[in-house]
Amino acid sequence: MTVVPRVVLSAPSSGHGTGALSLGLLAALADRGLDVAGFKIGPDQVDAAYLGLAAGRPGRNLDPRLVGPERVAPLFAHGAADAGFALVQGTMGLYDSIAGRPETESTAAVATALRSPVVLVVDVAAMGQSVAALVHGFRAYDEQLWLGGVILNRVASPRHEAMLREALDDVGVPVYGALRRHELPPVLPARRHGLVPVVQGDAEAQRAVRRLGEAAAATIDLDRLLALARSAPELTAAPWSPEPADPPPGERPVVALAGGPGGSYSHPETAELLRAAGAEVVTVDPLRDESLPAGTRALVVGGGLPETYAEQLSANRRLCIAVAELARTGRPVVAEGAGLLWLARELDGLPMCGVLDAVGASRDGLVVGYREATAAVDSVVARAGATVVGHKQHAAVLTPRAGDRAAWRWEGGAPEGFVWRGVHASQLVPHWSAYPEVAARLVAAALAPAEAPA
Repeated sequence: MTVVPRVVLSAPSSGHGTGALSLGLLAALADRGLDVAGFKIGPDQVDAAYLGLAAGRPGRNLDPRLVGPERVAPLFAHGAADAGFALVQGTMGLYDSIAGRPETESTAAVATALRSPVVLVVDVAAMGQSVAALVHGFRAYDEQLWLGGVILNRVASPRHEAMLREALDDVGVPVYGALRRHELPPVLPARRHGLVPVVQGDAEAQRAVRRLGEAAAATIDLDRLLALARSAPELTAAPWSPEPADPPPGERPVVALAGGPGGSYSHPETAELLRAAGAEVVTVDPLRDESLPAGTRALVVGGGLPETYAEQLSANRRLCIAVAELARTGRPVVAEGAGLLWLARELDGLPMCGVLDAVGASRDGLVVGYREATAAVDSVVARAGATVVGHKQHAAVLTPRAGDRAAWRWEGGAPEGFVWRGVHASQLVPHWSAYPEVAARLVAAALAPAEAPA
């Protein structure tokens, strides 16, 4: 049994202020000295990283599609261990699912799996008494859902707030706070910076989170919200663990994990799995470090590395050369998302590591979505024929799309990614907690003798 005070913060749809308010609540409660934890439903690593910044411990993704619905509660219990409050930030609208599977993949489904009360954030800028009908409809739609109350955002005036509170009181829905227009200021760094402000420990990002915390502390009844969170029942799911059944003995090879002082570009579980598999995990900053950590036997570049930093990646020539040399000696190099572009010959005319004979180019629009992929060949990541579910979100594309030995194939699409020597590079980003064997394969490959350079 796991006892974690918790709430799920959701909204009728995107754009109601759930993201900023989630950060503010975590920051406000952390400022009180409470040990807090933050989670993001879905594949968005940027939101998860900022939740981690606000909480002071790694923010984690809870994505039923990537990890399987059965792992959601165990991963939550693992990430919220010993926390006095956990906040789960929803995605889209409460009952929405990007893949059309609301019964297992919506915010409501996750809240039900976590036996957690839901607090609905509602933008009421253009709404009066109808707020009661809206909230009552969300409460009545699913009898398994526990709608614990609402937070009102973009309230126009004290009179407007009183009207809204009275309407919600008539249907028996508690109001935990009301924010005036502009009380959740758009202070976070631009989205195009991705995880970089968090990973680099950027002062602007830290100041932004503090400002959101001040706004939440001034407008939300934190004591009542904590009381709701503490009323959540015990979780029956055992916490997820990265530890293998048989811990590996002997040498601990150094695995370099792309990141910075504020975390990595991978899901937090990646580093935990690598350590449990026997690796010594050391951070390497692809934007600032000019060399790989001493004794590096493998490199992992997670899917959170943003494409928009191509100039900085290209300018770090010494590290590019070191990465190319590591790959040429057959050492394991796993690159996800934009990491694939970094290994290419060039991106938008800028020289990259040159490990792969491919050229990247940015295009308008994004390729976004889940893929159920099958390993095309044996690699450091998977045996041929193994299947994974991953997520893609990228603007830049490579030519060719795949090498002679492709990483993945999936129904309705051409083969994608590159497998060469110990390199596995693809724009598909899986969640390693669903495939712990990846870490074990990589560490075993890191312990193998190096090959002669090609």
